[in-house]
Amino acid sequence: MKWSFVIKEKLKAALLLGGIMVAIIAGSLIARYNMQGIDKSFSSIYQDRLIPATTIIYLAENLYGKRLTLEKYLLSEKGGTSEEITSGLGIYDTTIDSLIKAFEKTYLVDQEATSLAAFKNRVDEYVLLEKMILNLHASGHSAAGKELFEGVGASTFQTTITNLNELTTIQSNVGKELMRESKSDMASFGLISFVQIALAIVIGLIVLVLIQNSKIINRPKIRRDEGSNFNLN
Repeated sequence: MKWSFVIKEKLKAALLLGGIMVAIIAGSLIARYNMQGIDKSFSSIYQDRLIPATTIIYLAENLYGKRLTLEKYLLSEKGGTSEEITSGLGIYDTTIDSLIKAFEKTYLVDQEATSLAAFKNRVDEYVLLEKMILNLHASGHSAAGKELFEGVGASTFQTTITNLNELTTIQSNVGKELMRESKSDMASFGLISFVQIALAIVIGLIVLVLIQNSKIINRPKIRRDEGSNFNLN
């Protein structure tokens, strides 16, 4: 009877411990998945948000550099020769093209891809306007060149900068969403860790109870022999 009780209690304990171990293993797998999500989010923040944000700064810098170079050429006699200006603008164009290609290699949400495509179109339009302005200036139609620069050229340039600002806003919004996902994963990881610690404590308590019960069950019974152990007077 005693051994059947012991086996029954051990079976219950084994099932309980097995269930707890399964819960701990499942929690560990979920925690590992959350950590991978956190690592992916932070990698994306650096690769797909921080680097493109820096690229946007360089794009703006080169666009303004182009604008100021051409303005100096049109409005000042010290702006350089036509060949020098064409070469200088070409360097800016090559840099901008390289920056855009680097931007395209990052992960882009649909809104980013649309805004980047619009930006590329505006850049191409502005390059064509620059060539038209330079041709007018070189052919002796400086006034017409300046008018095109200050009119349609200024409008196209502003639209280009607006598209660039839209990309910056989208970058910021997507970055905030990634941060929210990371915080959610961290909160989930913290909860799972707490549950695992609690389960470990429960396992420890169960083991202590089993040890205590084992001592009680295995304790030998003392038989009292009236004839040998007690003297009745």
